[in-house]
Amino acid sequence: MVRRKLLFEPSGKPRPETADDYVVYVTTRFVSAGRFFGELALVRTTDGRKLYPFEGASPIGPFLTVDDARAAATAHGSLLIEADLKNPEA
Repeated sequence: MVRRKLLFEPSGKPRPETADDYVVYVTTRFVSAGRFFGELALVRTTDGRKLYPFEGASPIGPFLTVDDARAAATAHGSLLIEADLKNPEA
């Protein structure tokens, strides 16, 4: 059995009900002149599980501006939350 380190103390709810049941951390990473990548960490607070990034996750970018990279990471987080609310993975 693999034990996972929790990034967030579980709320104790049996399953996520709204977007408030997630914590989203968004930042950016500068790679080279005019190239920025969005950085995203997504944690489901009901069980403390980190949903993103996962092994093999594609990078978010590159983008020409920090704002574009941050917006893309935020949008990606929203899509992942929507998908997890419809079908929470165990």
